Amino acid sequence: QGYLVESGGGSVQSGGSLRLNCAASEYTASSYCMAWFRHPPGPAREGVAVVCSDGTTTYADSVKGRATISRENAKHAMSLQMNSLKPEDTAVYTCAAKCARVLAGVCDAYSYRGQGTQVTVSS
Repeated sequence: QGYLVESGGGSVQSGGSLRLNCAASEYTASSYCMAWFRHPPGPAREGVAVVCSDGTTTYADSVKGRATISRENAKHAMSLQMNSLKPEDTAVYTCAAKCARVLAGVCDAYSYRGQGTQVTVSS
């Protein structure tokens, strides 16, 4: 059975930091790559960061230099450290695992996604 559960969201002022956590089942934690997405108010969805088992990480330009993604396979966990938060970082953040579709060498869709944790940044 696969699951993902996010935690660590909250309300912070601009410039603050948050550490988002994703607890995974053994099955979802075995995913080669795991990712964080965010869903700001409205229909848009943005890929924030990806971490793969070979240690490679990728970040959206909007968070590059402010975010660090990591995973601890033994603990079935993944984290996203966000620093220098801005109001435009306000969104529901979800973690995802088990790539379902690859486009141009990039995972475009994941089979498992958590319910999300709210991050609100005030100016």
